[in-house]
Amino acid sequence: MLYYLYLLEEYWSALRVFRYITVRAVLGAGTAFLLCVCLGPWVIEQLRRLKVGQYVRKDEAPPLYQYHGQKAGTPTMGGLLIIGSMTLSTLLWADPGNVAVWLVISTLVVMGGIGFVDDYLKVVRKQSKGLSARGKFAMQSGWALLVGALMLMIPETREGARQLMVPFLKEPLIADMGVIGSLFFIGLVLVGASNAVNLTDGLDGLAIGCSSSVAITYLVMAYAAGHQVFARYLHIPYVPSGGELAVLCGCLAGACLGFLWYNCHPARVFMGDTGSLALGGAIGMIALLIKQEVVLVLVGGVFVIEAVSVILQVASFKLRGKRIFAMAPLHHHFEMKKWSETQVTIRFWILSIICALLGLLTLKMR
Repeated sequence: MLYYLYLLEEYWSALRVFRYITVRAVLGAGTAFLLCVCLGPWVIEQLRRLKVGQYVRKDEAPPLYQYHGQKAGTPTMGGLLIIGSMTLSTLLWADPGNVAVWLVISTLVVMGGIGFVDDYLKVVRKQSKGLSARGKFAMQSGWALLVGALMLMIPETREGARQLMVPFLKEPLIADMGVIGSLFFIGLVLVGASNAVNLTDGLDGLAIGCSSSVAITYLVMAYAAGHQVFARYLHIPYVPSGGELAVLCGCLAGACLGFLWYNCHPARVFMGDTGSLALGGAIGMIALLIKQEVVLVLVGGVFVIEAVSVILQVASFKLRGKRIFAMAPLHHHFEMKKWSETQVTIRFWILSIICALLGLLTLKMR
């Protein structure tokens, strides 16, 4: 709750800086980063002590086993570190009275909880496939419907939840999608974003590195949406709570970079579904709240490409009996083409940064 330090500015004028969103976003990022880096060794050791290690299935993809077989036993469920450091730093630096902040934190924790159950079944109960796809989808959809209903009831988010904004247009493409249409769209964004990040999490540092660039991009977008002058100038929806979401995005970016410290190749810990589902859910929720959800398709381009590669692979095999890619998701296809893991990861990071910059460009092109 360090946000409230500005109330003491009459005793020490320097404390007024805690009113500034930019200052708190940077401090939040630094706090989350340091929490991850400092607590990382302890968390990794606890996971190792509890024998929460990655299980690599040889029978499911034999060609891939030669590349990843040595990773068996590496501690997973490291997403707990991301969730904990991001949540704590957000509570320290963002306005705790902001409803939008609580919607994102709740989504982060709930989606992470679903991932935790999946990881627990895989690595502790030794149920190799974890939660069934249907069960996971049902839980994700259930939370999406609940949070969607809350957005339609809360005065601060009610109007925005019904609108469909698209890049390059100053006014909503659809001013009122109705209750059913709004709930469907919110569910599509949250469940889609969560699973897209989950599918991308397959190489050391890949998903967390791409999440960093997305988080920084949405920090800028949230700041612009929460600034009345900037929002008017850019012709984007003015979202009063956007400023505090910029602070949250700073915490998210810091947590991602801090986790990358231990997740870069060769990884000492994996985030597991605990982290990937949580990250995707939080990013999707932020996009919904600042009305930049369609732009997420561009900003999170790597996540979208990975998800689409899986859809195309499955559809092609079922309809034609042939596979389009050597293996899906797409990052494994390039591994089969003899790219090293580091090459795939860094090249996908580059693509993610390019997508992020193109996404920021849409702010001006309206």
